[in-house]
Amino acid sequence: MEVEREKKTRAVDHEEADKWVRDSSVDHKGRVPLRSATGAWKASLFIIAIEFSERLSYFGIATSLIIYLTRVMHQDLKTAARSVNYWAGVTTLMPLLGGFLADAYLGRYYAVFLSSIVYLLGLILLTLTWFVPSMKACADDLTECHEPRKVHQVFFFLAIYLISLGTGGHKPSLESFGADQFDDDHSDERRQKMSYFNWWNFGLCCGLLLGVTLIVYVQDHVSWGAADVTLTVVMALSLVVFVVGRPFYRYRVPTGSPLTPMLQVVVAAIRKRNLPLPSDPAHLYEVAHPSTMTQTRPLCHTDNIKFLDKAAIVENRGNPNSAAQKQSPWRLSTVTRVEELKLLLNMIPIWLTTLPFGLTVAQASTFFIKQCTVLDRKIGNSFLIPPASIFALTAVGMIVSVTFYEKLLVPVLRRVKGNERGIKILQRIGIGMLFSIATMVVAALVERKRLAVVHDNPAGEGSLSMSVFWLAPQFVIIGIGDGFTLVGLQEYFYEQVPDSMRSLGIAFYLSVIGAGNFISSVLITAVDRITERSGGQSWFGKDLNGSRLDNYYWLMAAITAVNLVVYVVLARRYKYKNVQRSNIAVANCQEEDEWVNSVA
Repeated sequence: MEVEREKKTRAVDHEEADKWVRDSSVDHKGRVPLRSATGAWKASLFIIAIEFSERLSYFGIATSLIIYLTRVMHQDLKTAARSVNYWAGVTTLMPLLGGFLADAYLGRYYAVFLSSIVYLLGLILLTLTWFVPSMKACADDLTECHEPRKVHQVFFFLAIYLISLGTGGHKPSLESFGADQFDDDHSDERRQKMSYFNWWNFGLCCGLLLGVTLIVYVQDHVSWGAADVTLTVVMALSLVVFVVGRPFYRYRVPTGSPLTPMLQVVVAAIRKRNLPLPSDPAHLYEVAHPSTMTQTRPLCHTDNIKFLDKAAIVENRGNPNSAAQKQSPWRLSTVTRVEELKLLLNMIPIWLTTLPFGLTVAQASTFFIKQCTVLDRKIGNSFLIPPASIFALTAVGMIVSVTFYEKLLVPVLRRVKGNERGIKILQRIGIGMLFSIATMVVAALVERKRLAVVHDNPAGEGSLSMSVFWLAPQFVIIGIGDGFTLVGLQEYFYEQVPDSMRSLGIAFYLSVIGAGNFISSVLITAVDRITERSGGQSWFGKDLNGSRLDNYYWLMAAITAVNLVVYVVLARRYKYKNVQRSNIAVANCQEEDEWVNSVA
């Protein structure tokens, strides 16, 4: 009877404890969140809604930007492609600053709120450049205007770079804020979080689809100004929806710069560089019972980059914990702090080997879109597809890929392999890289076919006799690759960074695309100069018919193929983040390590 009563008491206590979320998050009043009233899907749906709006605006602008720059700004192909790459690069690198400020000082909710206001200001200014007479591109009809006024150029670029600035705080904070709504220490919510990244991208793709179809159609058949008004109104409404969801969110309190503890580890290790490492890692310093309100979960010790372990050596062995409490963090760091720095250092090679994927993604919004303008875009006798709308096929490919992964592949692999994730995160990323190689190969073959059509009919319509749907395979394939690699990168950089740096983690994922855009600009310039100096035909002429984009695509395929080999070698040797899931000693993490590497 006594044993039975004790079991019932424990069950009641466990049920009572499970009502509350104790992962360091708080509710909107600063209290420990009630699980049933906050977080999970009830909160993340508000967050996915504003992501839908932001992606609608971004892709409505980004996919048509090269068309606007060549038609309205009258830039040549090379200049327009570089302008798009620079803007896209800034837009996807700014999140490094925004993610840092969100993690360190603002908190993710306020980072999203403030950056959304900046984003909205950019959209308003973009709208004004079309409707305010003194800010218009030309005083007369655009068809009679061969060079836009300087005032329009200034305000136009100011507007789109304000949108870049808004994206810098919006994108990393919003996605990590959504993932924060799921408790890693609760089995049901942990599985839901694995699905969250897939459904986040599903919502993203829905915004992309409307952006490159409805918005682009309005740009092409009504006016750019009408499209800008639509985007501005939708963003304003979504901001209201985001604020309405405030009582349902779980919040992480910012704890100051996450980079300072990393620097402290380096300084402490250098100061104790001459001390020998203990043979038993259990003798390294760690806080035995970290506060439940800290954002940092204790990590297991690893054997790589051993020099950094010296930062956790306790110099006074008489009473280690007592002595440690009195030492400066610039002299002594915990094992967890040391492991957090190791996590970041181990991620650098993976980040570098994903850059060629960002390079291939950059082509879809520049040269792929420009190719659409010189192909037959008619459906029937009257309807003309806007060039940027073909980009919708990328979203279709991504939706198919994510749905297949979430609903078919993962459930089967969970049963076969017996773990929660199905396949490892880095394996998922690598599969997407294979599709990026296939994209470049298909793009090269299609472009060679288009140039052959132009060669056979130089005085006639050229490649206008060739359907734009010849480009469909390369858009669909790159979309399928995005469903594996982009979603995998989001999950990887969110999960594998230190807990206090998760907005920065999402920024690292975005920086892959941003750096890819800058590399694309540099590569275009280098290839253009090399091919011109070699005495042959430049691969980038004044127009597409005078260019050799097929050769450029073959070069891209070769770069991504070589890079994939390097990536596979690094991924096979990579060890995933190993959180102590129970109150165990640092030295007894071997089983945890095996479990993490089988699941991650």
